[in-house]
Amino acid sequence: MDDIPPFTPVSIDDVPSIHQRVVNKFHTHTTRPIEYRLRQLRSFYWGLKDAESALLEACKLDLGKSAYEAYLTEVGWVLNDILFMSKNLARFAKDESAEDMDLTNKFMRPKIRKDPLGAVLIIGAYNFPIQLSLGPLVGAIAAGCTAVLKPSESAPNAARIMQHVVAESLDHEAYQVLQGAVPETTALLDCKWDKIFYTGSANVGRIIAKKAAETLTPVALELGGRNPAIITKNADPRLAARRLLWAKLLNVGQVCVSQNYILIDHDVLPEFIRQLELALVEFQPKGAQGNSDYGKIINERQWLRLKEMLDSTSGKILLGGNTDRSTLFFEPTVVQVSSPDDSLLKDESFGPLIPILPVADLDEAIRISNKVHPTPLGLYPFGSKSETDRILSETRSGGASVNDAFFHASIPTLPFGGVGDSGSGSYRGRASFECFTHRRSVTTTPSWIEGMLNVRYPPFTEAKLRKLKKMTEGKPDFDREGRVKKGWVWWLLGLGGSGMGEGVTRWAIIAVVAVAVKVLRARI
Repeated sequence: MDDIPPFTPVSIDDVPSIHQRVVNKFHTHTTRPIEYRLRQLRSFYWGLKDAESALLEACKLDLGKSAYEAYLTEVGWVLNDILFMSKNLARFAKDESAEDMDLTNKFMRPKIRKDPLGAVLIIGAYNFPIQLSLGPLVGAIAAGCTAVLKPSESAPNAARIMQHVVAESLDHEAYQVLQGAVPETTALLDCKWDKIFYTGSANVGRIIAKKAAETLTPVALELGGRNPAIITKNADPRLAARRLLWAKLLNVGQVCVSQNYILIDHDVLPEFIRQLELALVEFQPKGAQGNSDYGKIINERQWLRLKEMLDSTSGKILLGGNTDRSTLFFEPTVVQVSSPDDSLLKDESFGPLIPILPVADLDEAIRISNKVHPTPLGLYPFGSKSETDRILSETRSGGASVNDAFFHASIPTLPFGGVGDSGSGSYRGRASFECFTHRRSVTTTPSWIEGMLNVRYPPFTEAKLRKLKKMTEGKPDFDREGRVKKGWVWWLLGLGGSGMGEGVTRWAIIAVVAVAVKVLRARI
């Protein structure tokens, strides 16, 4: 990492020229061919691979992440994402045929082209500085866009390595990394982009959405959410404890999809607490402070925010509670609260706080989760199939993991995104390509079909209207009561099952249908 030069801060006055550079590059159409995109992706892969050790070290310096965790959730993730995209890009970029066309429309060869949106802005986050910055960039490159990446200033070491890799391995005119904080981000938002992709807090997301609306710029917002875990009376307390605790140990709970609070049936609470305590001893035999794999809070500002939330709660600390401001250490802390209005539930903790609110039954749990935050980024129901199915049916969320903690967010080919207040748009896997792609509908009308098109030209007559209806009017497959009409095959099968008696075999019915098909073909 020492051999990688420090980045040079960009003057705010230079932001418009950097923006114009990637815009101009897009309009040369150089980035459109699949061959160009594949060359960029393959070069990017090797650039990241060569910088792998430096990236792992950067995550350790910024967040205290172990090399194991940083490879699993950051570097290895992006490398595999590039390989997946390279393998499937040609298939993703192919034109698609329109669906369910009548005969007349088929002559126009309607199709859907996959066009790049243009020059895009990607604003990364600090909690997974590699994955959440470079993951969207992979999608932008694959789609044929040009891009400016603004990494989080809160993870400066990771930002420096990413800037180096992008500069060394990608087309400098098409892809830029711009370092900075609020002033530089504001200057970037003053520019006109073809899409803005932002990962971070809901408060900043609102600012970006408002700014983008001034120029009708589309946005993808990957925001946080007060994600609930719901543990029913039929859940396995041991599995729930282990899986939800893992979610708070990973990256010290600085994960936008980790559970913000747990709603648990009061009958299960004592055993769940016992299993949490057992799991903590198993996962961290020497305690959190003695565990080298356990990271730190990103900076003092975030540490103070978490400490204030903990100090303000009226709940009872059951496990943990130790902190150290000098090292930004924050122990996994389990707190039993008595109200949805508690400080630990009112805001997203984004840290290793585990508030638990006992409830009387599943009805109360669903009611509280829908009230605290109706559209969280993630939802984690634990219980029987009928119970978890009901929870999914009566709640909303960006994604959900049944009987687990944010496993859906760990599958790199599954679309990931929020809903409502937790964000808009999705990415990862094919969705990353589609996020930066415009699905452009195209038709080509042949000259010889002009005779059929005379119905669209004035003057309009009754004869033209009758002809138009014959060409275009569909027929409902349901009656006035909304009952679906059955076709002749269904009629024959029904006749065979009742009117022909019990002795008629399945093969006899098939024979009748076969004869009917032959008769129909003969008429055609």
